[in-house]
Amino acid sequence: MWFFKRRPVVPVVRFSGPIGFATPLRPGLSISTVAPGLEKAFSLSKLPSVAVVVNSPGGSPVQSNLIFKRIRQLAEEKKKKVYVFCEDVAASGGYYLAVAGDEIYADPSSIIGSIGVVSATFGFDKAMAKIGIDRRVYTSGDAKVLLDPFQPEKPEDVARLQAIQKDVHDVFIGVVKDRRAERLKGHDSELFSGAFWSAAKALELGLIDGVSDVRTKMRELHGDDVQLKLVPFGPSGWLSRFFRFPRLTSASETEHVERLPYTLAEDLLSAIEARALWSRYGL
Repeated sequence: MWFFKRRPVVPVVRFSGPIGFATPLRPGLSISTVAPGLEKAFSLSKLPSVAVVVNSPGGSPVQSNLIFKRIRQLAEEKKKKVYVFCEDVAASGGYYLAVAGDEIYADPSSIIGSIGVVSATFGFDKAMAKIGIDRRVYTSGDAKVLLDPFQPEKPEDVARLQAIQKDVHDVFIGVVKDRRAERLKGHDSELFSGAFWSAAKALELGLIDGVSDVRTKMRELHGDDVQLKLVPFGPSGWLSRFFRFPRLTSASETEHVERLPYTLAEDLLSAIEARALWSRYGL
């Protein structure tokens, strides 16, 4: 009878925050924290759609790639189409996650892009010399103090870092070109410069497929009675930090298990790093 009819369900996975490191309020986005939720999302419904919401300024390129690959593996295994919806920001590693989608949508005010690689640090050597502090480091390898912020910067060290950045950038570019293919409209010098744009310009460049939100798009695809079911990654917040134990999701991920509790100092540094990532996009 009609009252036994179940509403169609679309699982929704939400990636929010920096990728690869923790903040005081929640664990960072990494393959070990998101893998169980992704497995559940791709097995939750008989509908051929999975929605992914991205609100991230980026972070670790390695974790971005691992999460990207897991989404694509599950999409192929489960024969699902992935729809990505960008919120405030899908930039740098956040856009890396977005291109896991078969179609990408954004809000008119979303910030999209930043397809590049950045490293930042400080130089304290002049301040140390001014106040008379000596830096004493003993190594068994010439490169062990590469780009040490307490020593003068060396051109050869910078060149080595830039070579690594180019390798990482090339991987990012290859993924975007493979996933967006003929939809990309801009020149490589513009698309992959590290610049970021509003949704309108991102659509013009082929970085996204349209302007929409998850509820509107899923209703267009599956009818007005479609139900969106958020699939959480696990406990978060202050209380969970007192009961954090290693969670093994697969044999290959045991190396990423946290073995020591976070200290207040580490939380503070993570918060500063996260704030710096968001502030690049005016948020």
